[in-house]
Amino acid sequence: VGDVTVGAGSSVWYGCVLRGDVNAIRIGNDSNIQDGTVVHVAKTNPRGDDLPTVIGDRVTVGHCALLHACTLEDDSFVGMRATVLDGAVVQRGAMVAAGALVTAGKTVPSGELWAGSPAKFFRKLTDAEAAFFPKSAESYAELGRAHRESLGV
Repeated sequence: VGDVTVGAGSSVWYGCVLRGDVNAIRIGNDSNIQDGTVVHVAKTNPRGDDLPTVIGDRVTVGHCALLHACTLEDDSFVGMRATVLDGAVVQRGAMVAAGALVTAGKTVPSGELWAGSPAKFFRKLTDAEAAFFPKSAESYAELGRAHRESLGV
């Protein structure tokens, strides 16, 4: 609903809500927004900053996540039922653990896993974990293509 753009090869799965009513939602290429996720925006914060939701390329967002007026940079990963709030940034190659709450204005730095409620640094990501992010996105892009074809879309 509203000002929403979904890039080439990206998939938005069943039961998701993308509500770009008072600001924009931008999803890059080959990203996946898994079942039950809610993506919303805010017009501004108390300082007057514009708060769209921006999701980069090759981003994986797990089932039932809540993304509100935040930025997920390219090749980042947000786990199932995680929440990322207003003005928060998940940097390229960073991961938010399942069930975590990234509070407003926080930055999850590249190469780090943040977990908990509120989320905080948990540990550095392993090389294998970091290498998995683009593979996950690629797998979901292919699954999305196959699913669209099976529906004749």
